Amino acid sequence: MKLIIPMAGRGTRVRPHSHVTPKPLLPVCGKSMVERIVDMFSSVLPRPISDGVFVLGPDFGPEVREALTDICTKHGAQAHFSVQDVALGTAHAVACAGDQLEGEGIVVFADTLFYMDPGVDLSEADVVAWVKHVDDPSAYGVAVREGDRIVRLVEKPQVLISTEALIGIYYVKDLRVLKNAIQHLFDNKITGVGNEYQLTDAFDLLLRDEKVFKTATVTHWLDCGTIKALAETTTFILDHEKHTASGVGTVVHPPVFLGPGAILEGGEVGPNVSVEAGATVKNSKVSNSIVFENAKIQNSTLSNSLVGKNATVQSFTGKINIGDHSEVSG
Repeated sequence: MKLIIPMAGRGTRVRPHSHVTPKPLLPVCGKSMVERIVDMFSSVLPRPISDGVFVLGPDFGPEVREALTDICTKHGAQAHFSVQDVALGTAHAVACAGDQLEGEGIVVFADTLFYMDPGVDLSEADVVAWVKHVDDPSAYGVAVREGDRIVRLVEKPQVLISTEALIGIYYVKDLRVLKNAIQHLFDNKITGVGNEYQLTDAFDLLLRDEKVFKTATVTHWLDCGTIKALAETTTFILDHEKHTASGVGTVVHPPVFLGPGAILEGGEVGPNVSVEAGATVKNSKVSNSIVFENAKIQNSTLSNSLVGKNATVQSFTGKINIGDHSEVSG
């Protein structure tokens, strides 16, 4: 089983934190988004992951490939890399996986997190699309079903035809068939929303070819696409995974995540705080915040804040969102 993971975008809506680190590699309670995705599928799929196929941006450095290779190695999988030089849509992003589009696989976009129950049924279907009920589907692609089979995929419907939103996860029994459908879009210049090549249009071709489409569901679907969403997702995971921590003379209000080598000393931390690896919080009051790797906070009071990697906050009170290597003092 292959995982095809397009992740070429930088994640401009979570800047400044994605200036250096691509959004899918930002940590959420100790694990990057893409690591959480690989871990989840390793635990729920009926067959083991053999290959991780990552479609990267042209400016991603070797440290990105190293991190992704380490994630695959942990699961006994082989890592493969390709590059999407120009963003021309979701179908184009998948097509950039090239020769790796063969055999069975999962196509998953690394911009959301999710939880699903084990024992996913992939039998008797050419394509399985994961969906989640939403009250207002106008901002999403949706699946229209008759019984247990999908009969139509519609991108951002303006008339209510389904409340089952497509969440960007698809099982494909034969990736070569999907590759051929995408090539048909290219050859005939069939573009969709945003004048881009959309993956839903490629799947629509397979539906017309009478391929069997079914749905699967997630128990939770968590957006990470904006600063606000990233903070809310971190809060959810802190509570869902029951994280707690302790420090030297620190009053801790769970849930609080404390990464390897991170230090709490004095002050008051929590609730809903993630302190990533190597970060230090001393004599400070911090709540509802994310402190990224190796950041330092001292003699400060922060709430609803994000402090970037290797950043320093000294004697500051309030709400801040600062990028890597920044310095703020009161």
